[in-house]
Amino acid sequence: MNKKWSMPKLSLVIIAIAFLWIKTFIAYHASFNVDTENFMQDLILFINPLSFLLLIFGVGLLFKKEKTRNNYVIITSFILTAILFANMVFYRFFNDFITLPVLFQTNNFGDLGGSAMENIYMTDALYFIDVLVLILLAKYKPSYMSFKAPTKVSRRAFFLVAIATFFLNLGLAETERPQLLTRTFDREMLVKNIGINNYHLYDVYLQSKQSAQRALADSDALVDVSNYVQANKADVNNDMHGIGEGRNLIVVKLESMQNFVINNEMNGEVITPFLNSLTEDENTVYMDNFYHQTEQGKTSDSEFLLDNSLYPLGRGAVFFTHSGNEFNTLTDSLNEAGYYTNAMHANNKSFWNRDIVYQNFGYDRYYSLTDYTVGEGEAVNWGMKDIPFFEQSVEHMKEMEQPFYSKMITLTNHHPFYLDEEDKFISEFDSNSGTLNRYFQTVRYQDEAIEQFFNYLKEAGIYENSVIVMYGDHYGISENHNAAMAQYLEQEEITAFDSAQLQRVPMFIHIPGEDIGDTNSKIAGQIDLKPTIQSIMGIEGSNSIQFGQDIFSDENDNTAILRDGRVITEDLVYAGETCWDKETGEPVETESCQPMIDKATEELAFNDEIIYGDLLRFYDSETGRLLEDPSLNIE
Repeated sequence: MNKKWSMPKLSLVIIAIAFLWIKTFIAYHASFNVDTENFMQDLILFINPLSFLLLIFGVGLLFKKEKTRNNYVIITSFILTAILFANMVFYRFFNDFITLPVLFQTNNFGDLGGSAMENIYMTDALYFIDVLVLILLAKYKPSYMSFKAPTKVSRRAFFLVAIATFFLNLGLAETERPQLLTRTFDREMLVKNIGINNYHLYDVYLQSKQSAQRALADSDALVDVSNYVQANKADVNNDMHGIGEGRNLIVVKLESMQNFVINNEMNGEVITPFLNSLTEDENTVYMDNFYHQTEQGKTSDSEFLLDNSLYPLGRGAVFFTHSGNEFNTLTDSLNEAGYYTNAMHANNKSFWNRDIVYQNFGYDRYYSLTDYTVGEGEAVNWGMKDIPFFEQSVEHMKEMEQPFYSKMITLTNHHPFYLDEEDKFISEFDSNSGTLNRYFQTVRYQDEAIEQFFNYLKEAGIYENSVIVMYGDHYGISENHNAAMAQYLEQEEITAFDSAQLQRVPMFIHIPGEDIGDTNSKIAGQIDLKPTIQSIMGIEGSNSIQFGQDIFSDENDNTAILRDGRVITEDLVYAGETCWDKETGEPVETESCQPMIDKATEELAFNDEIIYGDLLRFYDSETGRLLEDPSLNIE
């Protein structure tokens, strides 16, 4: 009766778990902008960090020595915080979460300096304060804490709670989002439901599984893929077919340019006056419903799409993960047609592993940074400014034997979108996003550089005998800047529908002397570039394994499948787990989108089988036959 009740003493393990649980939940909302739609999603988001934290810190309970146990807890807390912090910085830049293949892209890290520093804030140091607190607690051992080794019974109870929490989390997640673990391309959905640390464990499992696919693949795996591709093939457009035959081909990748800047103004100032003029030009086809389909590989993904008419991977960049695969490229087909093929990019040759990939894709020459002279004041952001880049590139073109194919990659309109004062042709926008504010200035500079490029080609006598294709490679403004974008677009908010529409990038096909002027509003994407270009250049490519279609074909299915599973058709948009009416921008019954969802799921799955299994090594693109069975013609 006289005994006083006292609170159980806390252990360092429990405090470490509580700290990481709280700050992970804060990061979900403050840094990752993870949205929830109902109470169940709120509950799942709240509990999903817990099971992993219980299990990983529970390992510390197995150590008998107090010092070893405390050191384990502190070091583990620091490592998990560092992983959380790395994801936060990565998300601010790419609006995505880190995957294992990304960590192997070490060749790129040296060039990321400026962009990375833009996304590290002084307040981020607060995420590491708990590690310091744990160190102090372990050192001074306050009276309200217990540092005794746990008993066998308490350890067993602890791990039972951890396992039960894991299965509770997984069960709720599967109820809320059936077939969750098959949607590996939707990383935000995975993090939202199973937690960021469990997501990383699942990513390791996926990487191990996919690494084994090539060794186990055989030609049989290509049969269903081939049948699907042939069933969805579109015949070429006779009016455009061969219109550029024998001409030079120049493809310009417009770094980070989105379509919302075309024929638009910012504070009364025209953003892209030259490109605007091309939309009305009698020698130019302008696509205003053309979508980028890149993922974590960004610019390299857009190159992969151009050369192969295959989708990039949902994790990492094909340029790194499968650079040695067998591919049937646009470049190879141009080589066979007698073109001198080359890529031009004033950056380090190894960035995105280009020096290796370009050789595999069949390019005769890669003009990299060592082939350019970067004078004082001629570099900004990630490298050489576009105007001197175009000027020197045309000098290289003068020395080439014609016809040639040159793929050119611009740089100035790249995050963090800084410019020297003399290159600012318009003022900054005024919003809470410095990224968006500066973006309009670098886009305006890029437009000026393109106009100068056309002039350089004319002065060099190359212009008249060339086909010039220009397209945006990926978004420049991520969804992290939706509030500022809503301000610019004079909207209350950016919905999932709006975000899908903002994935449109400009695409121009300019053929001097040909009366092809038109604004083409078909739904298309970067996957369609290869077959469209081959048709224009009069090059046969009907036997290739490719998912794109000739944009100008009457049989084109008028659909764009984005790598993250979003789908756009003439009438509907599937985005944010919602089906939207294209004309009104209002939600409709999800069943309306089900056929396009099924098509996207099947096509992306076939695509990944090709890349992970290196299936094109079993295929002859000239004859359309499987190499291990010459009698099987899959035309």
